[in-house]
Amino acid sequence: MKRLHTQLARFEDAFPGFRTEIVEGAVVASPVTPHHGSTIQRVWSVLEPQLGQGWGVTSDVVFPFDEENEFCPDLAVIPAPEVARNEIAYSPDLIELVIEVVSRGSIRRDHEIKPRWYASRGIANYLVLDPLKGHAVTVWNPGPDGYRGRDTLPYGPDLTVDSPLGKLTVPTAGLPGDPKARPRP
Repeated sequence: MKRLHTQLARFEDAFPGFRTEIVEGAVVASPVTPHHGSTIQRVWSVLEPQLGQGWGVTSDVVFPFDEENEFCPDLAVIPAPEVARNEIAYSPDLIELVIEVVSRGSIRRDHEIKPRWYASRGIANYLVLDPLKGHAVTVWNPGPDGYRGRDTLPYGPDLTVDSPLGKLTVPTAGLPGDPKARPRP
């Protein structure tokens, strides 16, 4: 795992203000915006108290899937003892729930590429928060070709994720929407 992380580590200082990942063999740098960070912070603060003591939340650390895919999820729920180890890279097999916040440059990655990889590793639930469209996409029931269950819900009502960790509730009414995005339906 450390060898894979060294691929990404070479680029960490080259893109200040950007989050870097390796996706399909390409180094991808995504700008970090206030709406993106605010969404992560708000979801983390409501999610963490709902988890049992055995689980913790981490953000923007490397999960190497293979030599061509090193993802840094916006939020990942993994065992608390692993979070306590404070590593720079973790096995994706530890992830129970993964959350991505869409930015203009990550639409295809968050909606098409990452779900296939997350499902292939048996990650039970994947939640995509999309401030560009003002909605959340929750997928579950992972299989070898992707997730078999999918719901798209507009921001506003509370979102409940029925996960192996229990029912987790994410209030979406206060999540920021991108002011340059298409108006919400």
